Amino acid sequence: MNRRRFLSQSAASVAALAASSLVKPRAQAKNLANGKIVVCCTGVRGRGNSLLHSFGEQADVEVKYICDIDPSVMVTRAGAFESKFGVKPERIDDYRKALDDKTVDALVLGTPDHWHALPTIHGCQAGKDVYTEKPDGTNLEEGRVMTAAAKKYGRVVQLGTQARSDPDLHSVIEYVKQGHLGKVVQARAWESAKQASLGKPADGEPPAGVDYDRWLGPAPMRAFNPLRFHGNWRWFFDYGAGDLGNDGVHRLDTARQLLEAAMEAEKAPPLGLPKAVSAHGGKLSIDDAQEWPDTQLVTYDYGTRILSYDLRIWSPYMFEDEPEGAAIYGDKGYLVVGGGKWRHYGPKNVVVAEGTRGSKAQNAHIRNFLECMASRGKPNADLETVGRPSSLLCHLGNVAWRVGRTVKFDEATYNFGNDAEANRFCSREEYRKPYTLPSVNDV
Repeated sequence: MNRRRFLSQSAASVAALAASSLVKPRAQAKNLANGKIVVCCTGVRGRGNSLLHSFGEQADVEVKYICDIDPSVMVTRAGAFESKFGVKPERIDDYRKALDDKTVDALVLGTPDHWHALPTIHGCQAGKDVYTEKPDGTNLEEGRVMTAAAKKYGRVVQLGTQARSDPDLHSVIEYVKQGHLGKVVQARAWESAKQASLGKPADGEPPAGVDYDRWLGPAPMRAFNPLRFHGNWRWFFDYGAGDLGNDGVHRLDTARQLLEAAMEAEKAPPLGLPKAVSAHGGKLSIDDAQEWPDTQLVTYDYGTRILSYDLRIWSPYMFEDEPEGAAIYGDKGYLVVGGGKWRHYGPKNVVVAEGTRGSKAQNAHIRNFLECMASRGKPNADLETVGRPSSLLCHLGNVAWRVGRTVKFDEATYNFGNDAEANRFCSREEYRKPYTLPSVNDV
């Protein structure tokens, strides 16, 4: 795959979009010939299949292409889509074919993490807007280059942290901004849900029709193993960021948002990036082939505030009555946000306020993305201002864990200063040709 430059801007335009409660009304845009926003959905097995159907449900969207490298997945997903919507998108196995189509307005990525960066960069270069699943890549540098491409080509890039478009969570944030919790100095995020052992299957042959070299892309060449493929790729260094980058990015994003809201209530300076990050843990419970830890405790030191992340994927019990969630703790009370509800506890753990949340977040997130394609405004999980900072917390935590000590990140140099050991993990040691990552100045 040769990295190609695209100089033309998309003629993307939108007709009759419904207004979102979380964004400003859209600007007037030119209408497309068929009145539709044309998209290509790439990587449609897991989360990508959910996105495929959610985009298909939008009255102003045409899913022109369904793209997947596994022909068996392609047949299944395309058939289900046709049965549900009565339309038959073109099936392709390489997203670049859609980038060459001037009628395509956006690329929707449900690909594995190691295939987030290059399609996003190529999409921006081709004048397409991009909706990509989280996190922003497998390391710090990928998110940085993705952001540079979005800025250079003026593209809308939405990260799939859909809670950012949850109207219920939006209300909770406004509630926190009213100062109900007093002075908040600590926030916490966690995963505490039991996962089964992945086992240790032997290497084998790729599924029929799969271009395994292209599936690996920038990752090192290895013998095919079924555990490193569909679904479970996220548990390996080459392709994912562990559960910290899988579910943890959602919880940390919410915890960070809550903490920032509390600081706004106090009229405190912006949170910024942590001054130091430490991490401990490892494979302490589950004996399987997974490389990332099953137990991990990460602490983000902001100087005047502390944020922590607690990962226990062996746990049969919950924390704060939630298997996964985020919380902030103040001197007048604390607030817990779970997957389907939130509670504000006052002194002596008395519930002061509570509510539900999250039921319509994905649809709202997609609507927000489409709305911003028209207005050219920043979406709720804008890559530069929201998506990358939250993804960065995951990458920083993983770097601290891999070196086994506290690290200090320098945003100006985008590395760990003179810490050569930590700097090794800012990017891949090598990107396999031709799947190379361009430099931040060469997008």
